[in-house]
Amino acid sequence: MTDPRVEKLTDVLIHYSCGLKSGENILIEAIDVPHSFTKALVKAAKEAGGRPIVLLKAVEINRALMMAGTKEQWDLIADIERAQMERVQCYIGVRGNPNVSELSDVPGEQQKLYENTVWKRVHHEVRIKKTRWVVLRWPNSSMAQLAEMSTEAFEDYYFKVCTLDYGKMSRAMKPLVDLMQKTDQVRLRGPADTDLSFNIKGIPAIPCDGKLNIPDGEVFTAPVRESVNGVIHFNCPSIQRGVTHNDLRLVFKNGKIVHATSTVTEKLNEVLDTDEGARYVGEFAIGVNPYCTKAMKDTLFDEKIAGSIHFTPGACYDEASNGNKSDIHWDLVMKQTPDVGGGEMYFDGRLVRKDGLFVVEELLGLNPENLK
Repeated sequence: MTDPRVEKLTDVLIHYSCGLKSGENILIEAIDVPHSFTKALVKAAKEAGGRPIVLLKAVEINRALMMAGTKEQWDLIADIERAQMERVQCYIGVRGNPNVSELSDVPGEQQKLYENTVWKRVHHEVRIKKTRWVVLRWPNSSMAQLAEMSTEAFEDYYFKVCTLDYGKMSRAMKPLVDLMQKTDQVRLRGPADTDLSFNIKGIPAIPCDGKLNIPDGEVFTAPVRESVNGVIHFNCPSIQRGVTHNDLRLVFKNGKIVHATSTVTEKLNEVLDTDEGARYVGEFAIGVNPYCTKAMKDTLFDEKIAGSIHFTPGACYDEASNGNKSDIHWDLVMKQTPDVGGGEMYFDGRLVRKDGLFVVEELLGLNPENLK
């Protein structure tokens, strides 16, 4: 008997997120995911009139490929996967991971080969720009451990986060989108020594309401590239290239990260030295998912935390472009909720959110009690 929570999730992915139409091709890329869920997606896609294609992967195998990797090898893989991606109209990427540190011992240069080939040519150039796509994690014991929850409790948490009423959220986001598009200067304060200012004038604000990521719940834009000045001290852990960073602090001068520290400062600067654009920021976003409440070292969840923001060294998105180009796009999350010391967000000198809650009338609908 199919779990009704799984049925609800597959319905969201196929019909809401991808909007799969009869006669369309859909690629389901399943990485360390139970075959039962992959089969459920195939069945739902077929019932919608689509033509499902499945690509099965495992992070352990990807690690082996990275360790053995050459540019010629990754170019060949990218050629094959790009040809496949170019033939589909929709894409669902489901990603499980039994060990979040699986890639931690892969040399940075080997990881860059993958980023510069498969990620860039298949996902950045084709999937993101030319398909209706959605990506999500699959709940497992590794994620439950990161969230410091039992497996059963985490699964309940997971399905609540992933299957909320995205239509209601979408409607509540519109006033925030409108306000951000009228705003020039943004200032973020606290916790710790955070005091950061930047300009978003002329750059679109984009609502994320379940069409690209599950879970979802953010509105993003980008800072004017050279406008960022001050300090931001992140209070959520982040995993990049298999390495966990805590206590991550960035100092900006005229848009550029001029000083960066974390619990693994050398690894942090290795990422930021990937290319010139990696020391500039390509995204600023505001998290609003009411069921995302705690950091769990998973970007797809953490960046949606209600009362958070994320700031992203690296490439911007075309929809909200500030011109910054990079092979890196690293979402770093800061909560401004009372449990971590609070904080304020100002638009053109006006306080719009305090201690994680919106305080202006037109934005109250985005506070957690109004979205659940």
